[in-house]
Amino acid sequence: MAPEDPTARVRAAAAERGLEIDVRESPRAASLEEAAALRGITPADIVKTLVVKGKGDEYYFALVPGDRAISWPKLRALIGVNRLRLPEPELALAATGYERGTIVPIGSTNDWPVYADERMVGRRVSMGAGAHGWTMYVEADALIAAYNATVADITDPIEGIRG
Repeated sequence: MAPEDPTARVRAAAAERGLEIDVRESPRAASLEEAAALRGITPADIVKTLVVKGKGDEYYFALVPGDRAISWPKLRALIGVNRLRLPEPELALAATGYERGTIVPIGSTNDWPVYADERMVGRRVSMGAGAHGWTMYVEADALIAAYNATVADITDPIEGIRG
């Protein structure tokens, strides 16, 4: 019997939304630059999905290009809240069904609102695929449309990232 596909939930959820994804095994990398080099892309093409906790049981997904950092003031203003934070690993898992480092909106156990940094638009990006050791490639515009994401400037540059 073949082992279960650890990315099955992501694949099924993408298919349900008509979203074309390309899931591949991904070796561990010591840095963002190394991960990008292994994938043959730039750090900006690797998109981190951050699950962000608001008030009570409110959560949001923030899609952040690898060469950028989330801008808390920009995201708070966009959502219209005074406080946001990164939840503890156990809260992130409970909110999404994914462990930190594997979180994506696709296949999340909850459909939280998605906020995508405007720099993703028009790009093919690499992101987590719901399991350690896997990556997914997707057209950012298709992902944004499939999740009715709000596109805005929600990041700041990270110093020291090499493209």
